[in-house]
Amino acid sequence: MAEDIIRKIDISAVVGQGYGTFWRYRGRYRVVKGGRGAKKSATAALWYIYHLMKYPKANLLVVRRYANGHRDSTWAQLRWAAKRLGVAHLWRSTRTPLALEYLPTGQKILFRGMDDPESIHSITVERGYLCWVWIEEAFQIEEEGAFNKLDMSIRGDMEEGYFKQLTLTFNPWSGQHWLKERFFDRDTEEVLALTKTYLDNEFLDEHDRRLFEEMKQCFPRRYDVEGLGQWGIASGLVYENWRVEAFDWKDLAMRRTESRILCGLDFGFTHDPTAFIICVVDEGRREIYVFDEIYRKAMLNSDIADAILSRGYGKYRIVADSAEPKSIAELKRLGLTKVTGAKKGPDSLRHGIQRLCGYTLIVHPRCVHTKEELESYVWQEHNGVLCNTPIDRNNHLMDALRYATEGLDRNIFVLK
Repeated sequence: MAEDIIRKIDISAVVGQGYGTFWRYRGRYRVVKGGRGAKKSATAALWYIYHLMKYPKANLLVVRRYANGHRDSTWAQLRWAAKRLGVAHLWRSTRTPLALEYLPTGQKILFRGMDDPESIHSITVERGYLCWVWIEEAFQIEEEGAFNKLDMSIRGDMEEGYFKQLTLTFNPWSGQHWLKERFFDRDTEEVLALTKTYLDNEFLDEHDRRLFEEMKQCFPRRYDVEGLGQWGIASGLVYENWRVEAFDWKDLAMRRTESRILCGLDFGFTHDPTAFIICVVDEGRREIYVFDEIYRKAMLNSDIADAILSRGYGKYRIVADSAEPKSIAELKRLGLTKVTGAKKGPDSLRHGIQRLCGYTLIVHPRCVHTKEELESYVWQEHNGVLCNTPIDRNNHLMDALRYATEGLDRNIFVLK
């Protein structure tokens, strides 16, 4: 008979420093904002895997603004956490439906989106209790009422030793958001409100830390937001003519005679994501409606083609980064027959930005990465003075949008 192998893991070494209070807190609300690289999501994922195995009747619900954002974020992060803790063999993951199951007990991690509230309010578990909720990128939940409904659904008695808790993790931007007043401006019982930064993450390498230090020296106001996790929107935004608003893009395309569908593609792989954007442009009203995006690292050209074709966008002209002609040729072979390279030239970046500044940008709430880039795409700054060149960072969808709309200069469109 094979002997059971018992492994001892030093949790403090795996999790690292800076999150002791977070790890031990048992109150109703655990709210963590912070800058980039602060290991908020990684620590939350490790906490849930560890404590689900410790509490055999507990189950977890993971929530994002949109359900389709889970697979490449929370689902992947929790799978990473199980592997990091050396227990991946004890967890079964499924893609349809998206879930994780602890095999020894049948406990579940379920994933839902606020875009389908009924799937959240009617949720039940087969074994034990729905004890915990993790709301990732909570800043994307724009209405406090939607959070309140979710909060009220996590009720019911449970046996001694178990506790109910909602954990919210997010990168802060505007200080006008309801999260600030609700959790950070009030001295309320049953709330742990923390701000974490890259300084709390000892697992960052020297290259990562150097980027933050350069930001601190060159762009101090941006550093306050992205580095130190303080409230506010990065100063010197390239685009200020935009808003987030729900709309039906098909209705726009059908009802407005001057509307067109435009697509843009910026290639990435290891360090940068591949970014695809699609929008309805209404020239008469000078409006651009961004209604979908693809934003993912490590995408092969076959993955890009599959993702675009599966969403039904293969019939539209796609303008891609012309710096990768081989990739464009392969995408044509894979079925994106209308993909073409962007026509870059002298000052094409500046001209593209000027063109987009002549339109109002309306971003559908599902396009969370487009919103994030618009909130952080800023002009370079020298000695406190803004330059007329944007920082080449957090701009993958911004580049794709410029490619998509390059035909506006020449009144070239592709009919629906």
